Amino acid sequence: MTISLEKSSQSSLIFQQHDATWQDYVAVRDNPDIDWRKIAFYQGWLWFDMGTEGLGHSSFRDLMTAVFFVWAFLHPEVVLQSYGGCLIENQDTHACAPDLVLYKGEDIPKWKLGEPRRIILDRHRLPDLVGEIADTSLGIDLDEQKQLYASLGIAEYWVIDVKGMRLFAFGLTATGIYQPIQVSQVLTGLAIALVEQTLEKLAEGTNTAAANWLMQQLQTAN
Repeated sequence: MTISLEKSSQSSLIFQQHDATWQDYVAVRDNPDIDWRKIAFYQGWLWFDMGTEGLGHSSFRDLMTAVFFVWAFLHPEVVLQSYGGCLIENQDTHACAPDLVLYKGEDIPKWKLGEPRRIILDRHRLPDLVGEIADTSLGIDLDEQKQLYASLGIAEYWVIDVKGMRLFAFGLTATGIYQPIQVSQVLTGLAIALVEQTLEKLAEGTNTAAANWLMQQLQTAN
């Protein structure tokens, strides 16, 4: 088992292997000496990040979760459940732990005593939207991670570029390929440009203030 180490920042240690097996992934997942924060496996690609979460990543992640809550507040008739950071597995083929995990509608996974503390896709349905906060991992999130989520068949994928304050949003086509979208398909009617403007508000103040600004914009529009 050969794993390459990339030190992408002072707070991020990213390990990658391109000829890994599912058993290699499980060995990392269950190793108490490997304190991974993010992990993924797909077609021999094993990736995990042992870095701590930085201020930028944390602030943007919480803001994006707040975006979900703002939309849900204005659409009380729609069932939404957020499971950000939860490990998702498709036995032998896929593993991932998206920063953002959103379910819309019924049949939302619920953990039961004695079950693994993961979303297992042979017993739970796919999320409707997943997203990554790209602080030090933009290249991976727009390449390997994007391929992984498309192959799973997740309807919508967001990548938030922390440094550029941009949101790359993709919708899954009938051919199983992600294409850029301008309006969310899951959070119906939510313009991606408006979410980007919300991200830009972080340069001026707090993530709670940015979420409040988004609420005001959506209420005015409605």
